[in-house]
Amino acid sequence: MSAITFAEEGEFETAKSFIKTRQRVLLAIRNSRVDSKTCSYALNTCKRLNISLDLLVVGDAKKEELSPSLKPFLRQLDAESISFTITQKSGCLKQEIINHSDAGNDIIFVVIESQGTLDSNCAVKDKRLKDAWQRLKCPLVVVADGLKA
Repeated sequence: MSAITFAEEGEFETAKSFIKTRQRVLLAIRNSRVDSKTCSYALNTCKRLNISLDLLVVGDAKKEELSPSLKPFLRQLDAESISFTITQKSGCLKQEIINHSDAGNDIIFVVIESQGTLDSNCAVKDKRLKDAWQRLKCPLVVVADGLKA
């Protein structure tokens, strides 16, 4: 109601400050493979849309330390005043993306580095995973295809 009152009086910037968006971008990466282009894409999108970032870091083992190559990206998020959360998981990146987006986190889209990283550590012929992936509730943005000549 406060936002409406300010907007009616022509105070649009003040009105915007009352509206809290919960929309987020999900950046899903393998802990062993951090691509700077992918991270920059997610950061710039959050800046343009003025929304928060969920950083999903999936490793090969439980309780894995965050990759040191993530530190510059985290400093950049702080410098740009982009709020973010870090969630660490292990196992199948594709399954963890589904779990995170199904949890009601208001994810508007998922950013990944390449299609090749999705199936790492996943059961090869898991039909349930394939069906769940087809019903992913948000768009998937692939920043760089991992195919190199």
